[in-house]
Amino acid sequence: QLQVAESGGGLVQAGGSLRLACAVSGGPFWDAAWYRQAPGKEREFVASIDVRYGRSDFAATVKGRFTVSRDNVKNTVYLQMNNLSPEDTGTYICNVGHRYGISGWGEGTLVTVSA
Repeated sequence: QLQVAESGGGLVQAGGSLRLACAVSGGPFWDAAWYRQAPGKEREFVASIDVRYGRSDFAATVKGRFTVSRDNVKNTVYLQMNNLSPEDTGTYICNVGHRYGISGWGEGTLVTVSA
């Protein structure tokens, strides 16, 4: 399996920006997805990327504000979060996958957006 470690979370004011990183070790991966979960709420999809081609997908709530990129040399995926609002608060979790069921989940990094 793959090992995943998120970083970059913190406290930011509404309208601010954060850049999250998802560092992967243990092997290559083909795709990555970001999810978030607020306290007492279910996990929701945020964004994803096909690392092989750089194709991205976004939830409607973040489209136009968030972008996803990758550094294949560092085996790391980034989530650039702009114009943040309190509704973006949550634990952001990275999931990566490869063939034959190889995958990995991070423990998450907390993002708190103040009003």
